[in-house]
Amino acid sequence: MAPWRNRIHEIIFEADTKVGKIFDVSLLILIIISVLLVMLESISSINDQYGYWFQIAEWVITVFFTIEYLLRLICVFKPMKYATSFYGIIDLVSILPSYIELFLGISSYLSAVRAMRLLRVFRIFKLAKFLKESNSLMNALKASQAKITVFIFFVMMMVIVIGSIMYFVEGGANSGFTSIPRSIYWAIVTLTTVGYGDIAPVTAVGQFLAAIVMLMGYGVIAVPTGIVSAEIVSGQKEINNQISTLSCKSCISEGHDADASYCKFCGEKL
Repeated sequence: MAPWRNRIHEIIFEADTKVGKIFDVSLLILIIISVLLVMLESISSINDQYGYWFQIAEWVITVFFTIEYLLRLICVFKPMKYATSFYGIIDLVSILPSYIELFLGISSYLSAVRAMRLLRVFRIFKLAKFLKESNSLMNALKASQAKITVFIFFVMMMVIVIGSIMYFVEGGANSGFTSIPRSIYWAIVTLTTVGYGDIAPVTAVGQFLAAIVMLMGYGVIAVPTGIVSAEIVSGQKEINNQISTLSCKSCISEGHDADASYCKFCGEKL
């Protein structure tokens, strides 16, 4: 790979150097500004007064993100692999709305899609300051995935049973429980402690059951939190090794050890 491509890759994909850190921080600032612009544009009174300046600022940011996206494609060995990756798709989606509005004249409501640029903030977590913490959280989420899946499946069965019982109890009392699916909706809203209040039991038995479901809701919130917390604690011993921000030019993987010379995923020299 040409030296200039190596240099671009080092700046854009990595954060071990001062220039790389400056680039990532600048990217974070632009992402936040862009998302704020999207929100302000949705307020008619503000947009009517400052809409022209919002458009100029948005196009400056869009051009920057476009150049950055093209440079990312140029400095990796396999551009299509990056383009079809999670971050590659997010990068593309974040710039497409502006060009679609310009060339096809589609409604400005499409600009709301630009808020997806906020997902690019996850890139900034590769800064050394956040790397260890983000890896700890990601490892804990992966380790607890099976347990949480089983728990969610159990909760789904529970709300189906609760909803069916409430339909049997409240169905004839003209209380809004007009069908089992609607009763299941009430069970989900109540069990998660959201409590919209659009449906409420009116019979004594129904209200007693509702009180039980409300108390059960605290457990529904606590169990996943406890599972993830336990995995974070148990995984602390496994993340003591220093991790670098090096990104493989071939498979664009990250998370290599600080002393690694080759990619642990594809074997390419780092």
